[in-house]
Order: sequence, then structure tokens, then C-alpha cells
Amino acid sequence: MNDSVNSGPRTSERIDMGDEVRTEAARHEPAPADALETSPANAADFVCLETAETQIFLEAALGERPRVIYSGPSIGKVSPQELALLSTKQHAPGSANVHLRGSLLNELGTGIAGPSGFKAHRNGTGFAADFRVTSVEKLGEHAIILHCSDPNTQIDAQHHFALTPSSSIFTAKTTIINRSSEPLSVEWCSALCLPLDDRLDKLFGFTGRWAAEFQIEEIDLFRGSYMRENKAGRTSHDSFPGLLAGTKSSSETSGLAANFHLGWSGNNRVRVDQHQDGRTILQMGEFLFPGEIQLERGEAYTTPEITAVWSLDGFSNCTQRLHNFVQDELLDARGLNRPRPVHYNTWEAVYFDHAEERLMQLAEQASAVGAERFVLDDGWFGGRRHDKAGLGDWWVSEEVYPQGLHTLASRVRELGMEFGLWFEPEMVNPDSDLFRAHPDWVLHADGVEPVPFRNQFTLDLTKQAVFDYLFDKMTALISEYDIAYIKWDMNRDTNHPGSGNRGAMHQQTKAVYCLMEKLRGAHPKLEIESCSSGGGRVDYAILRHTDRFWASDNNDARERQSIQRGASHFFPLRITGSHVGPRKCHITGRVFSMEFRAASAMFGHMGMELDLLDESEEDREILRRAIALHKQHRALIHGGDFHRLDAPKYFNAVGCVAPDKSEALFSCAQLDPAPMTLPARIRFAGLDPDRSYRTKLVWPMRNTSITEPSIIDQANLLGVGSTFQARALMEHGIQMPLIFPDTCLIFHLTEA
Repeated sequence: MNDSVNSGPRTSERIDMGDEVRTEAARHEPAPADALETSPANAADFVCLETAETQIFLEAALGERPRVIYSGPSIGKVSPQELALLSTKQHAPGSANVHLRGSLLNELGTGIAGPSGFKAHRNGTGFAADFRVTSVEKLGEHAIILHCSDPNTQIDAQHHFALTPSSSIFTAKTTIINRSSEPLSVEWCSALCLPLDDRLDKLFGFTGRWAAEFQIEEIDLFRGSYMRENKAGRTSHDSFPGLLAGTKSSSETSGLAANFHLGWSGNNRVRVDQHQDGRTILQMGEFLFPGEIQLERGEAYTTPEITAVWSLDGFSNCTQRLHNFVQDELLDARGLNRPRPVHYNTWEAVYFDHAEERLMQLAEQASAVGAERFVLDDGWFGGRRHDKAGLGDWWVSEEVYPQGLHTLASRVRELGMEFGLWFEPEMVNPDSDLFRAHPDWVLHADGVEPVPFRNQFTLDLTKQAVFDYLFDKMTALISEYDIAYIKWDMNRDTNHPGSGNRGAMHQQTKAVYCLMEKLRGAHPKLEIESCSSGGGRVDYAILRHTDRFWASDNNDARERQSIQRGASHFFPLRITGSHVGPRKCHITGRVFSMEFRAASAMFGHMGMELDLLDESEEDREILRRAIALHKQHRALIHGGDFHRLDAPKYFNAVGCVAPDKSEALFSCAQLDPAPMTLPARIRFAGLDPDRSYRTKLVWPMRNTSITEPSIIDQANLLGVGSTFQARALMEHGIQMPLIFPDTCLIFHLTEA
């Protein structure tokens, strides 16, 4: 646990900068007005990061403002000098006498009229920072740190840039250092002010709500500002910090496309501004409460990291490279080095009504249909017989489990399953022994009535005593019951994240990361799921500390098709928790067949969350077959290249293609009636165009066509299948049979 967490409400970290930042042009004199925006001409004044797919060109002349010249798909053997010259802009009447090119943060001292990417002051003074390059630190071929300084405000800025060679993903973050003896208040700092390609004229933002996460909203770019701001204290259900950009002709398989994401599990802000001169600038950063970041001399604040990817081959190519980045750079080996176990979670089977004998029966049924991990959800601890009491009292309830959890856990393992347990460590109920003993252990704002939310408060993890209490209680339970897996929940927004009368969500978020890492360090095989009333805390930062996320509390199979499609833009299927829910969804009240429920859960980290004792023998057998099919193709689903297919809106069509293109699995779910008398053809993607593929229908295991004969009959898709040229499957497409809505067909293709 680092010093900033140990010290409670501290909001900064002291770092040793060494001599690097103080060398070369550490101080500069103001340039004459007519020279302020002169382009450097020497090759040494430019920095290039490039792979075969992506290029980042920066101006970084000593004593000058750094700026991005180009960022995007590779345009070949061009020089940054010629791009800088081609980008020459001039004075326009009604504006400044010189064109103001801005910088990496468009700080206020640059004079840029558009929104600044950096705002800080010293009790109202020293607000006009103007960072100039002092040195360039190369970290190998694909990473750099640009060291910048402003002697006037006595603030340094370090811009960290990297380009991953394997997936061509660009990452950027900024560190701000106070060099003055006077405290510095940081109000806003974007990871970077990133100019967008002027061809990108459509934005796709992410919104939603509880039980309807990752919904995409399409916006035509306009002169002005698009902004999503989140202060929920978690990534949130309604303002996921991700953004897509494309052109009016971009699709899943073709055209210029880009994905951007802010890796941060707390408050955030995403904005895109089109300036009056036509430039479009993206900013992403942490939303800060007033006074939350106060830097003393030598202390630093580092922004969350922005992740960017560009492609000339559409949005699915961006997705595939982001999936590779997550697996190569973020995830821990414990979750990567073995197949993802099929889950059984008890929540929608028993809720708070825990009875050991019934749970044993559920475990037996779960094992019989193919579960490999059994997770005991909320209700096993303290006085937790309902959602109004017990949170924070992390000991097994003697009332419910007189002998502890040993009998249940042992039986689960006898049945060949791992044993997992639910926690909500960051929260406390007022009706709990913990709160009665320590009412001062919660985040709050002095003099402000707390917002009622799910009968609970947020514990202040920046207090060392709170942190230690949670670690001690959790690690003792993990050790005693040999817990292999934690479902880590967070079920409320944190509206007033104050500690010591100062905003503390920045440090609270870092403390959560620290607690997760301390537990994983103490238990090297332990896996953790990030759940926050479903998908309320899912981002690239939390994935550095967890192994799976729960996409949504909504197990409605039709809703899941939309939720999982949205999430797939950023997150691999192997970590996207996707469960088969009960026949009647308790959130929407809709009823679905087992065939459709199982198919909707198959393309993800599959699991179950239903009362198996209440399902018919026939449906349990269908479920068993679905899980067996998932296991048969699990390596392909979790290790293949993921494609979202361009299809009519009444279809959700996705697929996974083996890296060597020897086989593929495509899911085609019809969600609404077709507007024509017959549904459309679906064009597969990602196949080797020079090969042929034997195509079979592997789910459902019966002909669901409303009339016959259909292509299922004519091509013998439920039998030996038919062989088709890949070009025919991708360019002409396969005619979908006439089926009812809420039917999902899964096709398996193997190289012929």
C-alpha cells in the first residue's frame, strides 16, 4: 500500500524526478509575438512512434510547445517535417495575428480559444501555464516521455506516450509536478488534447443505465462540444468513458474508424470540441472535485491513461486489436493460462434465502449440467438476511451456517467445481456492527445530508484502519475456505466522496486497486470479478487488478445481445461474464426459451444464474448440451478474432475466427420480426477469401425454420453441412431462414 493511501486524505504522490527534467532549456525567455508559432525544421525537433499499422508524429523542439502533428493509421514513408509543412495554417481576420497551434494540453497560457486541457492555480494566481519542451526521454523504440516546464508558474509536465508493437495501440498520460513552495490546486488535466482526423465526422458515445449498460448513441459531429461527465465514484452505468469515431461510410468491415478509452474506475470526463478554425480535439481525464488534488512542492499528479486505436478496415479491426491489447498488456496470467470455468452463481436462485441443503442440491444440479465454478452470492455473512443490514460484518453467519461454510465448500469441490464467494468490501450498512462501532469510517461531506442509496454508505478506504480491517477479514476467509474466486461488488454511487473535508475519490479509487492487489499477492491463485450492480465499474484500469467483469445484472437474453455487443467494442469475450438466466427474467418480466437463453450466454465467459431445481428436465438437458457446445468451442470463442457483422438492426450477428482462419463460429440472433416477408442474407467476415469452408448449424440442435424447406434443409446444415467458397460467404452471404424473433442460430465453419 503506497504512502498516499497510508496518509488518509492525501491526494498526491511524491516522486524523484532526477536530473532529466532539469536539463536543456530548463528556463526560456518569451519569444517575440511574430515568432511564437514558427514551425521547427530540423529532424531532431520531431519525435516519431510508429508500427506497421499506426503512426504518431510529434513536434518537440527544445524551448517550444510540443504538439501532435499526426496520429492515426500508417501513411507510409513520410517525414514529420513534410506533414508539419502541409499542416501550415495562417492568420484569419477576426482572430489573433498569428495562428495559435496549441500544445499537448492546450493550456491557458497558449491562448487557444477552445477548452483547455489543463487548469490549475495557486489560490487564484498562476493560472496561465505555458509548457515548453526541456528534454525528450526515449524508452526504447516505442515509448517516450516529453519533459516540459513553465518557469513562470513553476509547474512541470511530463507527457508519457507509448505504442504497443503487437497491437499498435497508442497510450498516453500526463504527470504534473509542482516546483514551487506554494501549493498547487489542479482542477482538470486531460491525459492529452488529441486532434482528431478531420474525416472523422461521426461519434458513437456510450450511455445506458442499470440493467441496460453499453448502449451506443450516434452523433453527427457539430461545431461545439460533446461532453459526458461522470461523478458516480465508479465508471458508471450511464457514462462509460469510451468513444468511437468514424465517417458516414465507416462500417464494421471497412472505412476509417477509431476507438478511444480512458482507463479509470472513478469519476471521469470525456469531451470532443470542434473549434472555430475546424480543428476537432478529444479530451479524456479524471473528473476532480474542488480541492481534491493539492500538490505540495515536489509532489505530482498523474492522469489516468487514454488508449487509442485507428484502422482503415472498420470498427471490428479496432476491436480485435484492443482485445489483443487487453490480453497482452492488462490481464494477469492466472486468468489467461487456463480455460475460463463455466460459472454457477446462486443469486437469482435463492437471493437472501440461504438454506444449506437447498444450496447442496443446486450445486449437484450445476455440476450435472457442466458448471466448473460455484459462486455463493450475497446473504452468507453477519445479519445479512436482506439488503438493509449486515454489510461490513465480514464473518460467516452462525444463524444460517452453524458449522461455517466448510460443508458446502467441500461438497462443491467434491463435485469438481471451484468455490467462489461474494463480497461488497467498499460498502457498509448503517445497521451493522461495523458502522455502530465506527460511524466515522464512511466518506461524506461535512454539513451535507447523505444521499440515501440502497441502504448503505461508502467506506473511506483512504483511512489505513479501514483498509487493514477489510484486508484482514477478507484474507482470513479466503484462507479458511480455500476460496478460488471473489465476486467483488459495488452497488451504489458515491455522491459525496469526502475525507477530512476534502474530495477523496481519486485516492479512494487507488486504494481499491491497492486492496485488490494486496489480496491477489497474498493469494496467487485467487481470481476477482469486477461487478458494480452489473457493468458499473468496467474499464482498462480495473482490469489490471481483476480477471473478469459482470456486464449487467440483466439476464434478459434479448437485452444481453445489445449489452454484450456494446461491451465488445472494448472488452474480450473471455472476460465478459454472460449468464443463462431464469425462464422469466425478474428485471423485464419477459419469458424466453432455454435455447435462446443459452445461445445468448455462449459468446462470453459463460455461466448460469437461475434456479436449476425449478427448470424442467428437458430444459436442463438443453442447457447441458449448450454448455458442452461452449466448452467444445471455448478456445475459439475466447482466443479467436472477434467480428461484429454488418447486419440489419433486427439481427445481432457476431463471430469468432481462428487466428489461422481454419475455423469460425458465428452467432446470428434475430431479435425482432423482419420488415420484409423473408429475413436478409448475413455476410460472414474474417475468413480466408481463398479457402472453402464446410458450414454447419450447431445450435439449436433442431430445425427452427417456420416453413420448409429452408436453407437448413437444402444445405443439410444440421447434418454433414455444405461447403462454400469464403468469398461467397463474405460477399454474397447466407440466406437466413424464416424464424421467430428471439431465436439464435450458431454456425460452425471448418476449412474444407
